[in-house]
Amino acid sequence: MNSWLGVAVVVAFLVSIVATYCVRLAARRFDWLDHPSRRKLHTNPVPLMGGIAMYTAFIIAVPVAHSRTVLEEGAVVLTGATLLLITGIIDDRHGMRPSVKLLAQVAASLVLVLGGVHIALFSVNALNAIATIAWIVGICNAMNLLDNMDGLSGGVAAIACASFAVLATLNGQIWVSVVAAVLFGAILGFLWFNWNPASIFMGDAGSLLLGFLLAVLAIKLRFPGLEPERAWMAPILVLIVPIADTTLVTISRLRRGVSISSGGRDHISHRLLRLGLTVRQAVGLLYAAALAGGAAAIVVTTVASEAVAAGVIGGVAILTLIAVAALERLDLSDTGQVVRPLEQRPVARIRRRIGQPLEGPG
Repeated sequence: MNSWLGVAVVVAFLVSIVATYCVRLAARRFDWLDHPSRRKLHTNPVPLMGGIAMYTAFIIAVPVAHSRTVLEEGAVVLTGATLLLITGIIDDRHGMRPSVKLLAQVAASLVLVLGGVHIALFSVNALNAIATIAWIVGICNAMNLLDNMDGLSGGVAAIACASFAVLATLNGQIWVSVVAAVLFGAILGFLWFNWNPASIFMGDAGSLLLGFLLAVLAIKLRFPGLEPERAWMAPILVLIVPIADTTLVTISRLRRGVSISSGGRDHISHRLLRLGLTVRQAVGLLYAAALAGGAAAIVVTTVASEAVAAGVIGGVAILTLIAVAALERLDLSDTGQVVRPLEQRPVARIRRRIGQPLEGPG
């Protein structure tokens, strides 16, 4: 199977390159374009639908790995992934209300739960189902939010796939290692065209697809003999960049009176640009952070000493909190977002309830 897996990764990469090229031509022909706006960095229309190319490469290459385990267990996952791909395509073409997208994500999560793919942290099945839905919806939206700069979301997803593949191989998890490796190849083929300056974007079709599959990889990954609390830190560390970015923009938008679902130039990547970095430098720095998160996950799940594991987890948490806090305070006077008046912001309403002045810090 190992030799066939290598072939499958190469097939995914090559098919993705060809498919991305074809999708780019079709997008230009049929006006599937992302047009410039105040809240975006690009200044010319860019083709969308790169997610279709990655999906095509993925479903073609997975059978090449000759893994019966993956094929037998993959139908449920593929159903959910297809549902979110279609959701993303519709959103990219015609727009979609956030509530409708959320319902689609919940539906895809329920497909998994009903198919037996779910988190198994609790003794009560209902709690496991709720945790599964929350995790999948959270990671789907985190990857969707992270798709704000050339090569960023795809590159971070590729690094996460590589990390999951290594973790799965070390723990004998065939399903995760095959799916992660093949998805890695599919993403690399797309990145050939998506690296700055990008000639095609993945769109919501791609970001929702990647978020869903990464969330599933995290759920399917197992660490025999490792306590659940420590085991579940691994996927959080692997996905530390999208999780940190979502945390930052959520806090910042609530504080500034901006809708959480509103797009804008207020992500970690945009704040790095304000510090003087170029697009490639900002993306490269976040790649390094993703690699560090993957390395930390490997250490946490393989080191014998619980003290060392706790130290690594604590160190990553502290560094992440410091970075998020520092970046959140940067001036964001031009994000292309609609800012609500002070008295209408959630923070202001909370302060009124506890009797604090609106003009206080925060």
